[in-house]
Amino acid sequence: MSGAMKFNGYLKVRIGEAVGLQPTRWSLRHSLFRKGYQLLDPYVTVSVDQVRVGQTSTKQKTNKPTYNEEFSTTVSDGHQIELSVFHDTPIGYDDFVANCTLHFQDLLRSAGPSDSFEGWVSTRLEGKLEQGFSLNE
Repeated sequence: MSGAMKFNGYLKVRIGEAVGLQPTRWSLRHSLFRKGYQLLDPYVTVSVDQVRVGQTSTKQKTNKPTYNEEFSTTVSDGHQIELSVFHDTPIGYDDFVANCTLHFQDLLRSAGPSDSFEGWVSTRLEGKLEQGFSLNE
């Protein structure tokens, strides 16, 4: 990843909603009703270069959760943001549902000559996750 642009500055991420999330094998296996359709208990984690900087609340029994939650942090030499969706399981490890990775250089490149980027990004997971970003160098 040499030559890749690094981000230094303030990051603010607002998680809006996730739509079209699919049930996991765990949730289907432990479902008592409607084997073909199972609702999740999803939450989203926000990580910068594999360091968790935030986690939304868990929304109960939905495949289209709305969060409207915001996380802020200062970033030094940042390469990427990872958003991951998990199903909160009652026993053991939480179930992975979907994730996506956004590179700071792509966000900053779309901002043009400015020192900042602010806007909404729709990201494709197994469903869709909408989040707002604000980057200031």
